Amino acid sequence: MKVGVPKEVKNHEYRVAITPIGVHELTAHGHEVFVQQGAGVGSSIDDAEYVAAGATIVPDADEAWGVADLVLKVKEPVAE
Repeated sequence: MKVGVPKEVKNHEYRVAITPIGVHELTAHGHEVFVQQGAGVGSSIDDAEYVAAGATIVPDADEAWGVADLVLKVKEPVAE
């Protein structure tokens, strides 16, 4: 399964839907994880940590949503 993780867009929302440990667990079970560039910055998680855990970094939310069979978010989706 392809899992997309877009960056949260609501004001004052600094969380991210998955940590690198979660990415590692998913990829270890054969899933692909696509994290939007900078999605973890508000939680002090940089892109390199996601890559080291097995994620692919994508440049924008459109790609994170477009490639995914399942999207992980903290808050409900909103139109940008």
